Amino acid sequence: MRKLINSFIVLALGAVLTGGTGAMAQTGNHQAVLGGGCFWCLEAVFQRLKGVEKVESGYAGGSGPATYKEVCTGETGHAEVVRVTFDPAVITYSDLLTVFFATHDPTTLNRQGADAGTQYRSVIFCRDDAQRADAAAMIASLTREKIFNAPIVTELAADRPFHVAEDYHQDYYDNNRAQGYCQVVINPKIKKLREKFADKLKD
Repeated sequence: MRKLINSFIVLALGAVLTGGTGAMAQTGNHQAVLGGGCFWCLEAVFQRLKGVEKVESGYAGGSGPATYKEVCTGETGHAEVVRVTFDPAVITYSDLLTVFFATHDPTTLNRQGADAGTQYRSVIFCRDDAQRADAAAMIASLTREKIFNAPIVTELAADRPFHVAEDYHQDYYDNNRAQGYCQVVINPKIKKLREKFADKLKD
């Protein structure tokens, strides 16, 4: 049943996006800043997509630079996020949102699985009005179609300064695949990505 539901969600997301405005469908590289739980997970997912030139793990939404230890207290206002640099001629902003909503749970407030706290909130930092319009339209459509069993709590936030995380957080999955968190939490996300978005993956 879970596989059937997941398949329906992916198909429905694709249908929703065909009506999007394609906010970043222009020439030259653009960026998206997304938060949906631990940034190790998001980084591993987006690094594998065609058209994605760079993925950086970092912090956004709070005030000033912060260390990982400080962000983990939940008192900085920052969320763990990734900054995705992509070529919209290859992959659109809407495509990125498709993967984003399919590979994390946008219905759990300040939590993804066992990772709990405001730093793990589901959030989209909209870099311009077009990104906000696309994200809002998608959330409205997903809500209207009742794709999820609970309300979507993803925050649509204004663009905020992005602070790159410490070096050891960059390329974390690729450098630490034997680590328990990678095997238990990230591997299933990569498996789902390969099953549902094979046509969007790098060779």
